[in-house]
Amino acid sequence: MSQPIIHQLDILYPFIQAPMFGVTTPEMVAAATETGCLGSLPLGDWSAEQSVQAIRATKALCNGQFAVNLFVHKVPQADEALKTQYAGSKQFIEALAADHGIEVSLPGIDEINVDDYHAQLDAALEEGCRIISFTFGNLDEESIRKCKDKGVLLIGTCTSVDEALILEQSGIDMICVQGLEAGGHRGSFATEDIPQIGGLSLLSRVYDSVKVPLIYAGGMYNARTVLAAKMIGASGFQVGTLLLNANESALQPFERAGLKDRGESDIMLTRSFSGRYARGLRNTFIDALEHSGHILPYPYQNRLTQSLRKAARDAGHTGFVNLWAGQSLSGLPERSTKEILTDLVMDTAALNNEY
Repeated sequence: MSQPIIHQLDILYPFIQAPMFGVTTPEMVAAATETGCLGSLPLGDWSAEQSVQAIRATKALCNGQFAVNLFVHKVPQADEALKTQYAGSKQFIEALAADHGIEVSLPGIDEINVDDYHAQLDAALEEGCRIISFTFGNLDEESIRKCKDKGVLLIGTCTSVDEALILEQSGIDMICVQGLEAGGHRGSFATEDIPQIGGLSLLSRVYDSVKVPLIYAGGMYNARTVLAAKMIGASGFQVGTLLLNANESALQPFERAGLKDRGESDIMLTRSFSGRYARGLRNTFIDALEHSGHILPYPYQNRLTQSLRKAARDAGHTGFVNLWAGQSLSGLPERSTKEILTDLVMDTAALNNEY
């Protein structure tokens, strides 16, 4: 299966551990790499210094190459209108938290740093990272040139055919096709609206439209789903939700417990925590924010709610933490990342041989 992508990524099996910011740990990346799959380290909204620390911690555990993942976003200008909106959202969320027994003082807009991805990218290149994936947009021409000059393989994220074409025409080496059912943040960037395209329909259309290898993300939880994606064009398969309960996951016990007995009806797309659409478990905070008019654009909403989410985690309060998950949520295994991925690889190989 998928010989070209295996060769390009220098892995044994065409499976990619999803870069889940807040869930993925260096230990999870190392375990995925040890399995013969591609581990992915998310850098999220960390500073360049924090990114270097995470990269070095992961290097210390890994025998092979791993990918680093960037949020490629544009920072809106903090004009007077945004500052006024920010102040109103801050007041609303602080009052909401207090009503639910969480005392927290959120930062003012002048107290937060909202850098873009360029410093992270430079840090990753300086650390010798050779595989860089990204979401929320496309790298600018200068960044692509710097990566190409260093022999870096680039993996972009699309949620529509138009986005796939933009990435291919920019010289991106591989494209991760993110199905609508995938957990976590949407990678949409070509339009303000979220493309409402089912994953397998999108994958088939993208396969007919571009020539670069495709990685599929969304609902990859057993051999049948992997082979379904393979049959309609995927060369690689990104696994995220399946690893939420892995031993190496950063989720705390109360968060893991919150995943049990939950189904697709409990999962929704929301901008409430970060300002960008993400799929996760519905809770008190989401219900209160969803139609409140107090959701700021990314990354301002993300920075505003950061200390609230930390306070809620410290208190074990499920109603105010973001728990991202895809629609294939039932029966999450509670074992090591290596065991989970090995079983998926072996089950897929066995089923593939049947056909």
